[in-house]
Amino acid sequence: MNVNGIGYRTVWLEGASVFFIEQNLLPFEFVIKESSTYIESCHAIRSMMVRGAGAIGAIAGFAMAQAVLASSENNFLEFISHAKLEIEATRPTARNLFYATEKVFNAAIKSREAAVIAAQEIANRDAADSQRIGQFGNELIREGMNIETHCNAGWLAFVDYGTALSPIYLAHEEGKKIFVYADETRPRSQGARLTAWELNQAGVPHAIIPDNAGAWLMSLGKIDMVIVGADRIAANGDTANKIGTLEKAIAAKEYGIPFYVAAPTSTFDAACPDGSSIPIEERSEDEVLYMDGVNSAGNREKILVCSPGSHAINPSFDVTPARFISGIITEKGIIKPDQQSIHQLLSHNKFI
Repeated sequence: MNVNGIGYRTVWLEGASVFFIEQNLLPFEFVIKESSTYIESCHAIRSMMVRGAGAIGAIAGFAMAQAVLASSENNFLEFISHAKLEIEATRPTARNLFYATEKVFNAAIKSREAAVIAAQEIANRDAADSQRIGQFGNELIREGMNIETHCNAGWLAFVDYGTALSPIYLAHEEGKKIFVYADETRPRSQGARLTAWELNQAGVPHAIIPDNAGAWLMSLGKIDMVIVGADRIAANGDTANKIGTLEKAIAAKEYGIPFYVAAPTSTFDAACPDGSSIPIEERSEDEVLYMDGVNSAGNREKILVCSPGSHAINPSFDVTPARFISGIITEKGIIKPDQQSIHQLLSHNKFI
């Protein structure tokens, strides 16, 4: 990604330290932070300083490598096994996280150097896969299209390029005149804060819309396509993504609008039969009850925006059944969201 003319990845490893863009501060501040231990990297994942399927996978892999580097010979296997469980407990829904910890843990059995190499390979592959997803997805985008997206599945959600936004960036770079409707994505407003910030950086025409405005715009014929990311895809094509995705899929189906999911094969979970088996993360009610931003003096503030004394429930994801999905854009091509297509995709993938 380019920020003020400088190229960045969302997360990277230097020595035993992980560096990352602190996403909770965006779009008001652009800050690079460092975590020097796997415990600090776990905190970065849990607190959503790093978020998004691919970026979570990358930092989880780096955290696993940090644990390997910090372990002693005396209790090596015990230490890294415990660290693996701690890392995996940070965000239970995202499949990329488990894919990364498993790959780096298995490499660590060979050597510490192999673990670090495996972690770097995960990050590099994530960026390369996202770029290829953009190329395949761009084939679906025609001149003059209006595209809706939910949450953030762009640069910030992956090591680079992104998934749902990758085709949009490539289409824009090719000169296609397109317009993006970015759902605000309550309660953390990743669309309003992160997707809109990215689109601004890239110069892509866009507008932020309330989460509940999508169906209305579809009914007026103002949406030509919906592209979203994914945090876990079951073997039958059911897909977990940020809460509110299901509503968009249902509305798109009603109005005959193509609804695409963009995700690398590392997001697929062959061991998960269907959406009912995907664990759904429940986060703090404070994310619903409070909002933070910058006041007129330029200072950050957190304020109560709901009825005092009321409680909230805060599921972080929902599951979109495969029947609502037009296709899944992967780094290997666009596939149908069904058992046979997914099995064929994964059976030819050495990394799964």
